[in-house]
Amino acid sequence: MNLNDIVKMQDLDLNNKKVVVRVDYNVPLKDGKVDNPKRITATEKTVKYLLEKGCRIVLMSHLGRPKGKVVEEYSLAPLVPEIEKAMGVKVHFASDCIGPEADEVVAAAKGGEIVLLENLRFHPEEEANDKEFAKKLAKHGEVFIQDAFGTVHRAHASTSAITEFLPSAAGFLIQKEVEFLGGALETPKRPFAAIIGGAKVSDKIMVLNNLLDKVNVLVVGGGMAYTFLKALGYTVGTSLLEEDKMEEAKNIMQKAKDKGVKLLLPIDHLCALEFAECVPTIITDGQDIPAGYMGLDIGPKTIKLFDEELAKCKTIFWNGPVGVFEMPSYQKGSFAIANTLVRLTKEGVITIIGGGDSLNVLKKAKISTSEVSHASTGGGASMEFVEGKELPGLTALLKKK
Repeated sequence: MNLNDIVKMQDLDLNNKKVVVRVDYNVPLKDGKVDNPKRITATEKTVKYLLEKGCRIVLMSHLGRPKGKVVEEYSLAPLVPEIEKAMGVKVHFASDCIGPEADEVVAAAKGGEIVLLENLRFHPEEEANDKEFAKKLAKHGEVFIQDAFGTVHRAHASTSAITEFLPSAAGFLIQKEVEFLGGALETPKRPFAAIIGGAKVSDKIMVLNNLLDKVNVLVVGGGMAYTFLKALGYTVGTSLLEEDKMEEAKNIMQKAKDKGVKLLLPIDHLCALEFAECVPTIITDGQDIPAGYMGLDIGPKTIKLFDEELAKCKTIFWNGPVGVFEMPSYQKGSFAIANTLVRLTKEGVITIIGGGDSLNVLKKAKISTSEVSHASTGGGASMEFVEGKELPGLTALLKKK
């Protein structure tokens, strides 16, 4: 899927319309206030475009996992000041997302104002993709704009069923995600490299197999790398290992060889005798890990190898850390990847980061997401996109629909 496949908000007549917008305002709260407003500010371009068109905007989102019940700590009410600050207009709050109270608040709002509906997931019908519930949500508008990429992999009432009742299109945030992720997968500037890290091969099998049909270079790091190394006959000590996935690892390596994809694994490791901070560490001479030791980060030779190979590429996709970056002692490898991407972005390389852990690496390394070409807001959605899965919330926006 690419940007030309979906209906964009610019394609619709939105002047003075009542517009329902699905946003992903699943933000962290602390002491009753928004702790990090990035997901709110990420929708600023879409919301301000609609405000300029004189639209009455009805924002709807989920927060947390209330499991179909009203849970006060998951109320969206604390978000109102942050939305007003970001968008610069009055925000009216409806204490439910459907029903008479919501209808009254929406009816009272004027063009150029915003209504925020209460948490969608206070109703079990939302996650059940219930059509009657979606129809009630659709009553709030004349047009539906999808701008919550983090939810498009879910067939929920506010992402899927609602599109049956209103003309629907993608907001600017969705467009940016499809432009970068779709463009990288379908028409990348080559050489195209993917760096896939994280703990388990089992979590990334579909991603790895799908990427092998598209990339020129595949870098494998993190805990999952030890399963690959063990499959090649190297010793991995007490490192994380999925013995039942060794055959799958062999198949992936064979597929890479058959397709002419350069598959890179760590060539040295930072190891310790236990999974802890402030314990003695060693760096291995090669790919073998001594008995009793566990690999917790890539070593300096690997950092140099990965940097040199990535520097030859024109498009790079990164998902997953290459070490236990949560502990300062084992951050060096993941920080090195992040800094390599920042440097290459300045040199004109297209750099795309997907997945919450990789974004957390940037945060810990004090690197702004603006220093790479694109940092996906999607988490699970971005990975399912890369896996090649159908995403119901995007399928609903296809032009052919």
